[in-house]
This record gives sequence, C-alpha cells and structure tokens, in this order.
Amino acid sequence: MVDAPELISPKSPRVSAARRLAKRNFRGKERLFLAEGPQAVREAAAHEETLVELFATVDAAERYADIVGEARAAGARVHLADEDVIADISTTVTPQGLVGVCRFLDTPFEEILAAKPKLVAVLAHVRDPGNAGTVLRCADAAGAEAVVLTDASVDLYNPKSVRASVGSLFHLPVAVGVPVEKAVQGLKDAGVRILAADGAGDDDLDTELDKGTMGTPTAWVFGNEAWGLPEETRALADAVVRVPIHGRAESLNLATAAAVCLYASARAQRAAGGCRSVTSS
Repeated sequence: MVDAPELISPKSPRVSAARRLAKRNFRGKERLFLAEGPQAVREAAAHEETLVELFATVDAAERYADIVGEARAAGARVHLADEDVIADISTTVTPQGLVGVCRFLDTPFEEILAAKPKLVAVLAHVRDPGNAGTVLRCADAAGAEAVVLTDASVDLYNPKSVRASVGSLFHLPVAVGVPVEKAVQGLKDAGVRILAADGAGDDDLDTELDKGTMGTPTAWVFGNEAWGLPEETRALADAVVRVPIHGRAESLNLATAAAVCLYASARAQRAAGGCRSVTSS
C-alpha cells in the first residue's frame, strides 16, 4: 500500500501568508507576489532567486513534474496541497493547481537608463491591471528593453497584471513608481526620443514612419484607458502621435494601440540599424 502524500494544512501559517498576498499592502510590505499557473511558475523558477515557494495539488505536481523539479532546483519550498487550499490562495476562478510565491523583481530606473535602451514603454496613468500586463507582454514581444510604470499607474504585481503578462514580467527590466516627469526627463537625458501615444495627437503614426524619424531610440508613453494622457503629460513629449484609423472603428483599446506603436518602432529601428535581436539578455 502506497502512503498518501502529506498535504500542507489549510491552517498553516505559510498558507495564510500566501493568501494575504492578494492584497497590495501585504505585497508591498513583504515584497512578495503570486504567480499562478504553469507558464508563470516555470518563468519564475527560471528567473534567478525569484521563486520562494510553490503550492501544488497532487494532480498538478504529477502533470507538471518538470516544473516542480525546476522549482526545487531553484531553491523554492514545494508544498503539496488539496484543491481547496489552492483555491483559497489563488485569485482565479479556475485555478490550474500551481501557485508560486515570488520576490519582487522590479529594476531601479537608474539601471534602465544606464543600459542605454533603444525601445521603452512608459505606462502613465494606466489603471487597469489587465491592460498593464498586456502592454508589458506587447513590449516584450516587440523587443523593448524596458518598461516603466509611473507612480500614477496600477501595481505591477496585481495578480491580474501578472497573469496578463503571461510570463513577460520575468523577461525584461521593469521600473515602478517613477513620477512621469522624472521618467521622461531621465529618458531624454539618455538620448531617447519621447513619443506620447494619444488619439488627439497632431501627428499620426504613418506620418512619423514616412518621415524616417522612428529609427532612433524611442520611448512610447501610454495613458489612461478612458481619457488618454493629460495635457501636462503630452507637453513633456517630443511629439504626440495618434494611431490612424483607416476603417470605421471608433478607436483602438490601449493594448492594441501599444502593440501597433511598439512594433512600428521595432521595425523602423531594424531598418535603421540592421536586424536587432529581440532575444539577447
């Protein structure tokens, strides 16, 4: 007869501590956040000294034995738990059986500037966590070297942001809590051109591409989902650019507009300086 695996108690202090990370004030105090599902946990395990603990159902531990092995190899404590415990910790309606506890991994803004980035996404006044995570994913896919979240934007470690990034949170440097004025001025001083993406922009993206000015290092500033960028933020940019609407759509959502802008810059930069690798660390 095979002994049943020992499961962590629902009353364990480790379970209580993980559950509290659903709240921003506890995340900030402990500098820990939750990463849910196999993709996020795998990325966390691969990111040096990031994954602290892993809670897994017995079924998930068997199905994703390779990920559990990677977690252990990374030094994370692995706890087997029943489905009720995972549901209690998880912030999703249908948990996938794996929940990781990770250390914060944001990068000081000064380090991003010192790396001389060529393509940066600045999230100014972005309040929806799903949009923030999706823009981060778009920036990663387009080969951006960094993302900056201003102090007026949503928490990077909100569970919805982490899920929406689909692992991209672990791929590129992200600075958080930077005042928009400091972000813009710092990037300008580093030789980066600032383009504000706004539907009320005087220039459109096609015109910018035609002028041949987008091959230089560029930071795109993206605003609030509902009301875009305030006038004082637009005034900080070198240009305010709108994505042209050639059909009958009223507008584009934030993440779609961000993807269009970032890929336009990536294409222009490759044309200006040869094929730029988007996989180098």
